[in-house]
Amino acid sequence: MTARILDGKALAADMRAEMKLEVARLKQEHDLVPGLAVVLVGDDPASVSYVKGKQKACGELGVYSRELKFDADLSEEELLRVVSQLNGDDEIHGILVQLSLPEGLDEGRVLNAINPDKDVDGLHPVNLGRLMRGEEGFLPCTPHGVQKILVRSGIEVAGRHVVVVGRSTLVGRPVANILTQKSEGANATVTICHTGTRDLASFTRQADILIVAAGRPRMITAEMVKEGATVIDVGVEQVADPTRKRGYRLVGDVDFDGVREKAGAITPVPGGVGPMTITLLLFNTILAAKRAQGL
Repeated sequence: MTARILDGKALAADMRAEMKLEVARLKQEHDLVPGLAVVLVGDDPASVSYVKGKQKACGELGVYSRELKFDADLSEEELLRVVSQLNGDDEIHGILVQLSLPEGLDEGRVLNAINPDKDVDGLHPVNLGRLMRGEEGFLPCTPHGVQKILVRSGIEVAGRHVVVVGRSTLVGRPVANILTQKSEGANATVTICHTGTRDLASFTRQADILIVAAGRPRMITAEMVKEGATVIDVGVEQVADPTRKRGYRLVGDVDFDGVREKAGAITPVPGGVGPMTITLLLFNTILAAKRAQGL
């Protein structure tokens, strides 16, 4: 068996085409242009590249994008003042503070300062609490992207055993909560594993759907996967590769070459979950704009 490749780029492109039409409709019928503000502190190359990708995506969809870039020595009080101004700006429906922040800035305090109704990253305690209660809010982008991959690929989730490897508040815990909700594209039985789990393979081999977000390159091997399982690899790590011009290549938490011969479906790295994350950020921004106008 060779696994079906779950192409995140293609799925994201389909979603963005739909969203572009919705943005055009909002402008034509309601004179409403969704607006996203991205706050970047410092010049971390990965963060700079990620922000550029978000700006490009906004331009393609017709979403208003505003980048606020600051030097790494920006004080926490100044950053909080910027967030406060954006909270009160009617042109801005979504606020994203690009992580990680330079040393000396309290990420928790900054994220908590964002108006929950503009928290399009879905990481504010209010939105995480709404997720826990099954209430309307913003779902974290990467976990929601994982769910969209499953649903749009025609993979049944309801009644399946999902095993999540990783317990972070960014991915592991929220994706487990999303997939246990009594709703469409969910209603699964979920097991969360982590670095303290004994005999990890005994759990991963039970998974109909295995979601891996542990931050450990190629830790999941073919022997740890059930025949025909769906494998979603959220990890992205750099490993040395002297054959590449840049001296490294990107891999996931799953040994892709080995596992694809046993799984029924699998996401690649890159090109799997990553493209869906930015797409769901824009999805949340459009949703925030509509909610702000009562649409």
